[in-house]
Amino acid sequence: MSAATRLRRLDENAEIIIFEKGPYVSFANCGLPYYVSGEIADRDKLLVQTPETLYDRFRLDVRPHTEVLAINSEDKTVSVKHNGEVSTESYDKLILSPGARPFVPEISGLSECDNVYTLRNVPDLDQIMERIDGTDPKEAVVVGAGFIGIEMAENLKHRGINVTIVEKAPHVLPPLDEEMAAFVQNELRENGVKVITSQSAVAFKEEGRIVVLEDGSELTTDMTVMSIGVQPENRLAQSAGIELGFRGGILVDENYETSLSDVYAVGDAIVVKNQITGSDALISLASPANRQGRQVADVIAGMKRKNKGSIGTAIVRVFGLAAASAGLNERMAKMAGLDVASVHTLSSSHASYYPGATDITLKLVFNPKDGTIYGAQGVGSKGVDKRIDIISTAIKAGLTVHDLPELEFTYAPPFGSAKDPVNMIGYAALNVMEGMSESVQWHELNEEIENGAVLLDVRSEAELETSGRFPNSINIPLNDLRDRVNELDKNQAYVISCRSGQRSYIGERMLKQLGYNVKNLDGAFALYQTVKPEEIEILKLEEIEIV
Repeated sequence: MSAATRLRRLDENAEIIIFEKGPYVSFANCGLPYYVSGEIADRDKLLVQTPETLYDRFRLDVRPHTEVLAINSEDKTVSVKHNGEVSTESYDKLILSPGARPFVPEISGLSECDNVYTLRNVPDLDQIMERIDGTDPKEAVVVGAGFIGIEMAENLKHRGINVTIVEKAPHVLPPLDEEMAAFVQNELRENGVKVITSQSAVAFKEEGRIVVLEDGSELTTDMTVMSIGVQPENRLAQSAGIELGFRGGILVDENYETSLSDVYAVGDAIVVKNQITGSDALISLASPANRQGRQVADVIAGMKRKNKGSIGTAIVRVFGLAAASAGLNERMAKMAGLDVASVHTLSSSHASYYPGATDITLKLVFNPKDGTIYGAQGVGSKGVDKRIDIISTAIKAGLTVHDLPELEFTYAPPFGSAKDPVNMIGYAALNVMEGMSESVQWHELNEEIENGAVLLDVRSEAELETSGRFPNSINIPLNDLRDRVNELDKNQAYVISCRSGQRSYIGERMLKQLGYNVKNLDGAFALYQTVKPEEIEILKLEEIEIV
């Protein structure tokens, strides 16, 4: 619809016909999960446009319930079926926008189930709501913990249904790195959602009432939502002989034209270029798809537009938390063979002294030599969208780590800080690049200690009592460090930590200038405690030995 309406604005005389296999031609598919809980109460609000409104405003010939069966590129016609009758329509230019369909693997017993669903469109939603309203389910299983799976888990839980998420990957939200996804997993569990990772559904029993996992364990369920992922809807293109590429996506050139002349393709079905690596990718997100629709209309109308690719910026709400990402995560960057470093910061959503400030944890993935920004991730209650959107814009604009501290933002205490979290993570990355700080990542800490390093915790005594402490660590509060520095050994390696990393960086700089061998634990106690809570000792103050 983005292509059709844009083309009408460019050419009032064009004959524009839209074929849609289903009943709805313009609906808010990103809003579908929120109707499940009732957060979106009016189903009609999901229907953005109708054939009638589109005709009245744009004179578009919209034909729902019409399936395109075949493309005959030689005589430029398509065969379409409506109400059981097949007819032929001609075209000068043809745009394919079939989207992506849910990926459902072959699972034993699935064909016998009447309570297993996917969520792609409004009819799918109607089936799910019919199950919920008609049978009052008590238990639900969501297979797959990507964005849609997480949203469905949240909204089913809000509906009063007990929810279990099953995810094949080691953690939920695979686009995030493990330590950032840990915040999401904790939020799910704190809200009563059971999370099972490193497992997949391998069979259904008793007509879908039992889900069997690969370790042999079984889950009882009244309904199951399959949210494993999506794959390009390429069947029409494939039957027409259009060249396919990465994971079956439709190959297009920089003008969105396929291997067939005058046949174009946009949206979730096409292969795009990852703008950071230049490699082929499938990025199934609403913003790039809408942009592509507009751009292909421009191309057909004779305007110069190029398909520049995408970096995959996305966000999801998880109860009281937001989790967002842009570009490559650390794992993806390393798999691409890039020179990778990362830093984490913990900042406030706005000035910490103004009421209502909440924590934002940011992660920046970058090249430690030239400052190229590969990606960013953020989690927090408020303000995560703003910060990831800013870093996404910086990536698209070709800015580097050096530019992040230079960015200027509106500031007043209710809205932000004089040094925004984006500025702060830029400073942190620059400190690593310029040798001002040597960081140890959360997953490297145990190895450092095994190699002889001692963890120096510079938090206050009260923090140790309320939050817990690292095992086998020593404690000297930062404000006492200068006066007690002689208690440390210059021949001993230290890893220094605080709550967020700010005080430990100050301590690192102090000790290095005094000749001590010290590295800073990136993300500090707050991050490590989130990822490895089982390793944190919770002791009463009288049990803590203060060095």
